[in-house]
Amino acid sequence: MSGSRGEANFVWKCKMCKRESSATIMAPPISYQQSSPPKTQKVIDFDCRGLEFIEFKPEGDWLVTGAESGTKFEAINFEEGDWYEYDEKAGDEVSIKDLKWEIKKI
Repeated sequence: MSGSRGEANFVWKCKMCKRESSATIMAPPISYQQSSPPKTQKVIDFDCRGLEFIEFKPEGDWLVTGAESGTKFEAINFEEGDWYEYDEKAGDEVSIKDLKWEIKKI
């Protein structure tokens, strides 16, 4: 961050007013743990200065681990919403569907 010893994972500077805003990941992301029925779980915490997240888009590649077999599925993307695959070790279909999330201000 300009003129500071501080560090952030994301820094944004307004072109109009030149004000800097930042977001820092407070701890490593937490893996989502499968439960029945599915429940809301915290995945990541940010310390936001001068900005507020209002939307989340699950872009990029994700890593999925089979709950029963431990099989690693890499480079998963959710651009089409749901994800389906076959787990050879478990001998069964695996999927992630009906993704929902919320951003909470604490």
